[in-house]
Amino acid sequence: MKTIGILGGMSWESSLIYYQNVNQLIKNRLGGLHSAKVVMVSVDFGPIEKLMRAENWDQVAKQLIESAQQVQAGGADLMLIATNTMHKMYDQIQKAVIIPIIHIADVAGDAASSLEYS
Repeated sequence: MKTIGILGGMSWESSLIYYQNVNQLIKNRLGGLHSAKVVMVSVDFGPIEKLMRAENWDQVAKQLIESAQQVQAGGADLMLIATNTMHKMYDQIQKAVIIPIIHIADVAGDAASSLEYS
C-alpha cells in the first residue's frame, strides 16, 4: 500500500474531511480493520491567511513548499493538498517536491466527465 501525504491545516476541518474520506475509501476497498497509510503535515493557517489578505502569495507558496517537503520527507508516495484555494500554487509546490501531487481540478474533471446527463 502506498503512503498518502496530506498537506493540511487550511482549515483543520477540511483536513479532517480529507483524512476521513481517504480512510473510508481504503476501508471500502479492503474491508476489515484496514486504514490508509498517511503522512500529514498541518500548517497554522492564521499566519498564512494574513499573508493571503496582504496578497503576499510568494510567501504563502514558500511556507506551503516547506510543508510539502516535510510531507515528502515523512515517506509519502503522493500528496493531496487539503484545500481548494492553495491549488493556486500547485505548480510551484509540485516543482519543489519529487512525489506527485494530485490536483483537485484533475479529480473534479474526472468526476464531472463520468456523470451521465439526461
